Amino acid sequence: MKLAAGSTSWLIPPAVGMIIFGICLIFTEATVQSVFLFLTVLMLLLFMFFLMFFRDPVRTPGNGIVAVADGRIRTIQLEQDVDCGRCMLVSTFMNVYNVHVNRCPLDGIVKKIVHYPGSHVPAFKKESIRNERVIILLETSIGMIKIILIAGTLARRIVPYIKKGDILKKGDKIGMIRLGSRADIYIPESAINKITIKPKQMIKAGEDSIATIND
Repeated sequence: MKLAAGSTSWLIPPAVGMIIFGICLIFTEATVQSVFLFLTVLMLLLFMFFLMFFRDPVRTPGNGIVAVADGRIRTIQLEQDVDCGRCMLVSTFMNVYNVHVNRCPLDGIVKKIVHYPGSHVPAFKKESIRNERVIILLETSIGMIKIILIAGTLARRIVPYIKKGDILKKGDKIGMIRLGSRADIYIPESAINKITIKPKQMIKAGEDSIATIND
């Protein structure tokens, strides 16, 4: 199973703890073995959780504009944005069990990438727009697309894989939000032919189409 970049530092501590506590379980007296058994199992569960969280499956890009994030569609609505003008906002809530590697929705050039510190209220709440976030502006054939990666209650770090000036292909990895979060994408309304998803639908980043574009 392929794992996301940066996962090693999270996997090593529980793996080492599991080995150490396992050895202690074997060579200690019966009176304290239950403690080391508990700790060994705890480290095993933590290791398995991180394996699940940092998985990075291969994705084949779908048609049109593809999803930025795995998760459930939170909202789809028209917005007037300072960078994209009149646009369609598609917001995806990423639960802790979803794949958390985010992907590029369309071929383009990274024109801007900015990190903003903030709070950590639950990512499904409206107030989460003031959370810690990374804003990415992507210049594409249909105009400027904005992507906002938003941290949540458990998510304490957003890790971009890209920098200003990078030339990206649809489906390329752009970053990761660790331990539960939200991803918003703003698409120029004039470029959209049809929205292909609906609220509460589950989608996969880089694979599932969220909109078709005008020829």
